[in-house]
Amino acid sequence: MADQDSPAPSVPAELAELRHSIDNIDAAVLHLLAERFKCTQKVGQLKARLSLPPADPVREAQQIARLRSLAVNAELEPEFAEKFLSFLTKEVIRNHEIIRDASQ
Repeated sequence: MADQDSPAPSVPAELAELRHSIDNIDAAVLHLLAERFKCTQKVGQLKARLSLPPADPVREAQQIARLRSLAVNAELEPEFAEKFLSFLTKEVIRNHEIIRDASQ
């Protein structure tokens, strides 16, 4: 393990610039995810109020197809997009279940 007090090895300027861009993109993605979860929180509250189930398999299938298509257009692996959406959807459903259970 590297000593935290030792100086960082010299990083080429191009690498440092690329890493800085990646850091900025990561921050933007995180902020977008936070906004997305604010919206899905409201969806969960609405579903609880209307006694709708937390999961919506038809909507999920539509979203998978839509994101796979967007991924192809963005030159991103569709399987990655589907796995990412699946991860998000599981978390959203978990949150909707918590909201539903709290409202009963």
